[in-house]
Amino acid sequence: MTARSAARYDAGAMSWTERSHPRRIAMVVIAALAVALASGASAVAKSDSAVNVRYARAAVPAGGLSIPDGATSLTWQSDVFDPGFAFTELVASWNADAPAGTIVEVDMQATPDNARWTKWYVMGRWAYDDTTFLRTSVPAQGDRDGYVAIDTFVAGKIPMVAYRLQVVLTGTSGTSPTVRSLGAMASNVPAKFAVPSTRTFTGVATLPWDVPAYSQEIHAGDYPQFDGGGEAWCSPTSTSMVVAYWGRGPSAADLSYIPAGHTDPQVDYAARYTYDYNYHGTGNWPFNTAYAARYGLDAFVTRLRSLNEAELFIRAGIPLVASIGVDSNKLDGFMFKSSNGHLLVIVGITAEGNVVVNDPAAPSDLAVPRVYDRAQFEDAWLNHSGGIVYVIHDPSVPLPPPPTQANW
Repeated sequence: MTARSAARYDAGAMSWTERSHPRRIAMVVIAALAVALASGASAVAKSDSAVNVRYARAAVPAGGLSIPDGATSLTWQSDVFDPGFAFTELVASWNADAPAGTIVEVDMQATPDNARWTKWYVMGRWAYDDTTFLRTSVPAQGDRDGYVAIDTFVAGKIPMVAYRLQVVLTGTSGTSPTVRSLGAMASNVPAKFAVPSTRTFTGVATLPWDVPAYSQEIHAGDYPQFDGGGEAWCSPTSTSMVVAYWGRGPSAADLSYIPAGHTDPQVDYAARYTYDYNYHGTGNWPFNTAYAARYGLDAFVTRLRSLNEAELFIRAGIPLVASIGVDSNKLDGFMFKSSNGHLLVIVGITAEGNVVVNDPAAPSDLAVPRVYDRAQFEDAWLNHSGGIVYVIHDPSVPLPPPPTQANW
């Protein structure tokens, strides 16, 4: 099994804590914003090559996938993708425009041997609007070939060697959703490995970008119908920070339904429009990137192999939303004693190689920026989510050149 080992993750589970109801974990005294920490990075004990990850985009038609005139639905299939290794997990993500009353469904089919194909698994039924259709993951899809844990296909006993994607568009006469981008990240990540915390780029700080700082905690109790804020909203809070960094986000008219006095109402708004009505939470990974893409941004989910790869994005001016888990007292300066799942934004790297973050687990917006030790952070990130990130950027800002086994 991958980084989500059987001890932490099984077919009956709902996936990671940030994608279900976060457990209310005892709070500890909050550390002050750290200054640059002494490095103390351990030597690489296992090569990054131990982590097999590949992200690929489907060749959607120029101008996007839409329902033809005179029709109310469209089913489209991608080419077959061979990631070059046997994979055990897959996460699809998409960028789409979906007017009210339209639906985008993304499916995945895989093969363990290039001969027999699995059934089609639904990776998500998505709509931006929530007045006519409620976006949702689909439960109870498991069989001998695998299952879908909220937004992640997990292979059964036999890994898969290739896959293809399918889009099912539903609209009304004259109204169609448009899928602008579609891709998937296939991976086979060791269950536990020594993190590659030695830094490739040494001696020079990758200065933190001016990413707006939003606290999830100041929203505790907001909108119980969307999981009630606080620890439950780490994902939409982090996504909102990056969307705002690019100068995008909901308009004043969009926010007009939120009562006056709600600080950072764009976080309340993002929670509503990332909410998954199947598991009753806001941490569905591709629902968050699809929300960001609604504002003309390019956004997708992938896994990175190390902070060295993350730093390439930071140097390119692209902050990253990262999914971490924290073992008891294993991340100095973290607001809670531990967490089974949490999201934050990587905004910079210190000269010593430590990680500058906007961590929404903070009692106020002012307390959001902080610095985490490199080795501690990599362990919390790589050995808990397998290095999951949301890559959200303005299309005019190019991604850094990918490695040979391209994971972006």
